[in-house]
Amino acid sequence: MNKRKEIEEYCIEFEIPAMFLDNYDDEIIDLIISFDNYKILYDTQKIIDKLSQDMTIEEAEEFFSFNIIGAYVGENTPAFTVRLK
Repeated sequence: MNKRKEIEEYCIEFEIPAMFLDNYDDEIIDLIISFDNYKILYDTQKIIDKLSQDMTIEEAEEFFSFNIIGAYVGENTPAFTVRLK
């Protein structure tokens, strides 16, 4: 079973609202919780890698920053990893 399906089933069973990104199922890490607020956690680097298949790395990073991270759609807006160098 893929991670999205696993999370969807869990959320249905426990009546948890979850918000997924379209077309990024392979970039899901897991479901996280903070103060009764559930979010889907995505791997930032995997998303940028996927985007960079169709654009330069700079364009992919900019697109991710403005169109994915910058798209707040409520308290269950997905979360993303931060990699410290």
